[in-house]
Amino acid sequence: MKRNRWLPLLGISLLTLSLTPQISKAFDDNGSQSAQSIWRIGSFPVESFQGYTSAFGYRSSPTGGYSSEFHSGLDIASPVGGRIRAWWTGRVIEVSDNTACGTSVRVQSGSWVHVYCHMMGSVSRDSQGRYASDGESGLKVYEGQQIQAGQVIGRVGMTGRTTGPHLHWTLKYAGKLVDPALVLQAMYTAERQTGYISSQP
Repeated sequence: MKRNRWLPLLGISLLTLSLTPQISKAFDDNGSQSAQSIWRIGSFPVESFQGYTSAFGYRSSPTGGYSSEFHSGLDIASPVGGRIRAWWTGRVIEVSDNTACGTSVRVQSGSWVHVYCHMMGSVSRDSQGRYASDGESGLKVYEGQQIQAGQVIGRVGMTGRTTGPHLHWTLKYAGKLVDPALVLQAMYTAERQTGYISSQP
């Protein structure tokens, strides 16, 4: 079974913002291969996809009231325990469990940083260093660890500030936030253009 599981991407256009010149450069700089093919390497980050529950950008506060807040990523709903896969090959630069992001893993892939929030478990330390673990499966992800695109790095939980089980997925390029919906569209388009998936929904 192909790890990307592209069916969830068919509805992503509803969440998309316009592509700015700076973000376009980020897409072009993602590797020496053409933009039409490089995006096939990435992996959709949630295995048990249920829907997109909150887009990138300004939104009403999910915890109530009339205040508006900036949402720095894309929320992808999944049952508690759904496996989370690394979007891209890279190095784990931080694990954390003491912010609104809950138990989280931050990965560096060249100029890109991808962050996975509200995961099950907590952060601990042993002789090898700090790691995030979901506790039940025994899965551990260490700071400094090299991971591969599609590798399981945790499971969906409800840690941190959340109203339901989901993955909050944040992307940055050269320190600037990128709408993950744009990246998912680029990945889906690359799959269609190279014939790996059908052009029909």
